[in-house]
Amino acid sequence: MKLFGSGRKDKAEAEASVEKSAAPSFEGLNNYIVIVLDSCRYDTFMEANPRTIMKLAEPERRYAYASWTAPSHYNLLMGLMPHTSPTNVFASEYYKKDFLKFNERLGAEGVGFRSLVPRLYLPDYLRSTLGYITRAMVSLPVLNSHTPINSGFDSYTLMPDHNDMNAMLDRMTFSDSRPSFYLLNVGETHYPYALPSEPRNEWPRISGVHGVFKHLDDHVVGGKLITEEEVPRFFDQDQLDRLRARQVETVRYLDTIFEKLFDIVPDNTYITVTSDHGELFGEDGYFGHGPVFHEKVFAVPFLEGKLR
Repeated sequence: MKLFGSGRKDKAEAEASVEKSAAPSFEGLNNYIVIVLDSCRYDTFMEANPRTIMKLAEPERRYAYASWTAPSHYNLLMGLMPHTSPTNVFASEYYKKDFLKFNERLGAEGVGFRSLVPRLYLPDYLRSTLGYITRAMVSLPVLNSHTPINSGFDSYTLMPDHNDMNAMLDRMTFSDSRPSFYLLNVGETHYPYALPSEPRNEWPRISGVHGVFKHLDDHVVGGKLITEEEVPRFFDQDQLDRLRARQVETVRYLDTIFEKLFDIVPDNTYITVTSDHGELFGEDGYFGHGPVFHEKVFAVPFLEGKLR
């Protein structure tokens, strides 16, 4: 014969048991890092020939879903990695296979498109379902913590300088008890393609464009809205060629920073390296990215894996 109130106790114990069984298991899960070399186009990456980065895998030419930083990062965080632009394939079948790749990236089982529904946002899924610690460090103001991209992260930091990946590494920590997910938006490869050791007064300046970059977060210069007339309609090709050469050099520099990254990450860490979009340096009359429809602004490097 049960005592009064024992049924209530049994119910509480059952609920606790369900909660315990529903807790995520971290066994076998990888730490996962997505590194976005902002504005780095595919042929820039290949010309730089970053041997340390390429220890992960052979680089692929893939295509970004967007030509501007914010929407491209939103796609990445939905789980949509740059695509291969396959022919004679149903888009739904491509997405299905692409999402299944997350099982390898995470060291998990049963991850697919349905797993991310309804929010369709990777950081939310990793934190709430798999128990990841989720962190982001971004370089560009258009990705600041007040934007919708900051969802599902335990910490989200706009770095003090837009071009210092090394400072990001100094902030990275990994737990022995839970896997970590990191998004790193790296700005050295973004205009003005400057290394952290280079004095700001020596950065290249294109009249109008530099002002737009400098005030990208508020769209004003000296209290006045930037007008179309302030941005030059034509560029000197020699200057643009020098800018592209600078982007190549930033990739070579970042290759040395990846040496440090590879030294500090735990063995069970999977890394994806890509770009959010490319950059135009005068090809067919285009400069920059954003309102540009050109293959080179969509073609990006893509490589991923664990260190061999």
